[in-house]
Amino acid sequence: MRKENVIAVVIITILISTLLSGCLIEDEKEQENGREITIDTIGEFTFNHEAIETVRKDIFREGHFSIFDILVYLDSNGDIDLEYHFDETMNTHVIDSINGKGNWWYMAYYDGGWPENNVFRMDHYPYKDKMYIRILEEDKHIIDRIYEVFREEIQRKEKNGGKIVIPMVIIRGPKTDLRFTNVTVTPHNLRNDTFQDGVITAIDVILSLSDDQKLSYDLQWFDSIGSAGVVRSYWVSRINEDAMHDRCGFVYEAGSLRYQGFRGNHIHIPSDFRAINSPEYEEWFWICI
Repeated sequence: MRKENVIAVVIITILISTLLSGCLIEDEKEQENGREITIDTIGEFTFNHEAIETVRKDIFREGHFSIFDILVYLDSNGDIDLEYHFDETMNTHVIDSINGKGNWWYMAYYDGGWPENNVFRMDHYPYKDKMYIRILEEDKHIIDRIYEVFREEIQRKEKNGGKIVIPMVIIRGPKTDLRFTNVTVTPHNLRNDTFQDGVITAIDVILSLSDDQKLSYDLQWFDSIGSAGVVRSYWVSRINEDAMHDRCGFVYEAGSLRYQGFRGNHIHIPSDFRAINSPEYEEWFWICI
């Protein structure tokens, strides 16, 4: 009887362990396939990233999408009621309302990041695993000022015949102090795994200056950096004599002079992952962290 009891206990233990393991595997699968987005005053939602298609097929390749595409997906599933339109004067989709409420903006950052102001088109912001996404209600005047910047960029691009010509590019390093005006930027398709051919990203500024023999550079691929487990991007590891070392290297920002620094332009999207329209300036500068 004792042996039978022991055998029964062992069998029950194995069954329970198997069931628990199965539950854990299912949970892991859900975590892999489902992601989360918070919409203030409305709720938290999960989404299957494999089921999302982009409305910006001019920007993203199949299988890649933006934060805005997640909202379109939730609307198509009946989770939210999204009203929106495309504004050609800004080259972006505009949210008219979510569940009858207007004046929406967003906060997002990648794995290892933190909350930061941003002046960047929501339908240009590429999705990555393990990122934080929050859609928030914002003051209408703040959104209107952001939209003014977007319109200015498109006007600048049209004035230059559809080309991206950046009025001011600044590069500052320990041994580098470069300033360029009216820099014409061309696509190099460095990330044509994610973007359509012809999409110009912030890193193309450095590559274009090199094409014109204005500087030299090196790139380095990072799968992860420190606490940021999901990076998967190229970084500019050297410009002229200034090469990345220890915890020192180049970072960048781009946009309108009204939003320099952490007012909205210095957002932690890797430069090869940030599609640009026609910013007023782009600056690369050296930091040690």
